[in-house]
Amino acid sequence: MANDRARIEQLRKELTEHAHHYYVLDAPTVADAEYDRLFRELEALEKQHPDLASAESPTQRVGGAPREGFRTAAHRHPMVSLGNVFDHEGLKEFDARVKRHLGRPADALIDYVAEPKVDGLGLELIYEDGALTGALTRGDGTTGEEVLANAKTIGAIPLRLRQKHAGLLEVRGEVYLGKKDFLRLNEEREQDGEPLFANPRNAAAGSLRQLDSHVTASRPLRAVMYALSAIPIGQGMPATHEEFVAWLKDLGFATLPIQLCRGIDRVIAAYEDFRARRQSFPYDMDGVVIKVNDHATQLELGSVARAPRWAIAYKMPAERATSVIEDILVQVGRTGAVTPVAVLAPVEIAGATISRATLHNADEIARLDVRVGDTVWVERAGDVIPAVVEVIASERRNASKPFVFPKVCPECETAIVRPEGEVVARCPNPDCPAQVRERILHFARRRAMDIDGLGEKLVAQLIYKGLVKRPSDVYTLTREQILSLDRFAEKSADKLLKAIEAAKSRPLARFLFALGIRHIGEHVSRLLAQSLRNLEAVRTATSEQFLAIAGIGDEVAGALVDFFGQKENQAGIDALLEAGVSPVSEPAVSSGAAASGKLAGKTVVITGTLESMSRDQAQEAVIAAGGRASSSVSSKTSFVVAGKDPGSKLDKARALGVTVLSEEEFLALVR
Repeated sequence: MANDRARIEQLRKELTEHAHHYYVLDAPTVADAEYDRLFRELEALEKQHPDLASAESPTQRVGGAPREGFRTAAHRHPMVSLGNVFDHEGLKEFDARVKRHLGRPADALIDYVAEPKVDGLGLELIYEDGALTGALTRGDGTTGEEVLANAKTIGAIPLRLRQKHAGLLEVRGEVYLGKKDFLRLNEEREQDGEPLFANPRNAAAGSLRQLDSHVTASRPLRAVMYALSAIPIGQGMPATHEEFVAWLKDLGFATLPIQLCRGIDRVIAAYEDFRARRQSFPYDMDGVVIKVNDHATQLELGSVARAPRWAIAYKMPAERATSVIEDILVQVGRTGAVTPVAVLAPVEIAGATISRATLHNADEIARLDVRVGDTVWVERAGDVIPAVVEVIASERRNASKPFVFPKVCPECETAIVRPEGEVVARCPNPDCPAQVRERILHFARRRAMDIDGLGEKLVAQLIYKGLVKRPSDVYTLTREQILSLDRFAEKSADKLLKAIEAAKSRPLARFLFALGIRHIGEHVSRLLAQSLRNLEAVRTATSEQFLAIAGIGDEVAGALVDFFGQKENQAGIDALLEAGVSPVSEPAVSSGAAASGKLAGKTVVITGTLESMSRDQAQEAVIAAGGRASSSVSSKTSFVVAGKDPGSKLDKARALGVTVLSEEEFLALVR
């Protein structure tokens, strides 16, 4: 027994080292056959001695039993996005903004770092006392899906840190499929008669979000780490990003190559160097991320609503290729927008097979003079959305004819209109089948009402059979009606009904987003929910009330007033409420309470864990006392309430001289 225990420990150590050299250092130390032999020996010994099982054993990377679904969890700190620039001038403007915020002269030289922007899937890893205990996808930035079982199958992710680290550590990075691995995976799928992945990013996302972690384990996923959930300051943490990357490497993570740049001219040189070597990198790179190197300076710069001021993504030009336009179709969206789409002879661009590309609108078709049969240049705009950017006129056939934009909707034959001052043509018929389909699909999408199982084919069938004409009809579907649909049996019908019932109660912000109001995305929906607190207040608000919300301008306010001013839209909301939909409102605060409360005019940030209440309850208490609950610390913050394990927000508050309250002091204020 003692000998077996020692051998198990030795094998685990050896295999972990071999995996680190293979996945992280790209320097294999043994042949694959030898690794497999050692692995099988460890498996056999662990099977003999189940009492010696360990979550950190290399054998735990093979995957476990399939799950029923993914649970979600909130990120302790939001996973924000980066702002983008697309040319040297945009980068210089970013540098000028940094200097203005820091109060430094225009000719000052800021220390930056430049690193590749990997086109993969964002992931947060959670370590407790050095052991991997959690993994979350980026999700919507505030809440992600728990994918720990799948993350454990990725060889580049250490199950235990290589250096001692006490307490909590939240590391962020990117999961990706290498270019060669992607091509090999698609070749295997083609041989097996399975549909091909469109591009490496989609393949990585689909592989990580498998309910069966055995499938994830079978995919050659990689991961690189480049950030913590909060800026590391003090307590022995690295003072700069350059030092931080070296520290991550010592902990056992694969990291990105960085270039230290003193001044923006050196940043531009680094960008051009990365761009010139773009094809030599093993992963898809869609840009270069530029960060202020010093962590204390990053804290001083802080963030705007959805992006840090101290970092920017300099996007690289989209890759392009030539193809032939075989046809031009028009598609109708949920707002009635009629968009022309080019059907292309399939062409590969940056690892993706492209067979369709947007032509934007009638003006763009006229400007390019695009015709069926033309040979054209196709780009993946932002390396994501394919678009026709140029016609190769020298290869045009003499018999080709200009494309005539349709005068009637291809779905309902209603006359197409083009509102004055707009470039987009629209079908004005709200009952157009295409609009109905797209509105319901949008309403049911995961980030809206999240009706699991209500996909494109099912929605099309429901509309065709006349069972659904608007979102509220979904909630009145009967079991008998669902059983009458193709490929539905009792079990699948009950599952859909359960999903519909669960979707009756969603947060107000998601309900507002689900309504599909023009110009109203997830961010504005959240602003509305946080400011007006309940549905009735939103649907009856005036333009002035909308404009009073920070972040909402004239165009958005006008779209809201227009939407809620239409009787059919109000009737649609009433129908949803009558069908049992009940958006979860935030507690309303009267203007009197806001004006006279103990926290009137104060901005309060809650950090850490409170013993007497949850963070949501604490924020509600702030609002009830007339204050404003914020998630980020700045010089305008009035108080920071520090609970257990407060994190970097407490450090930033102290650095900025913001008053810090204990839980007891906070309770005394809000009682």
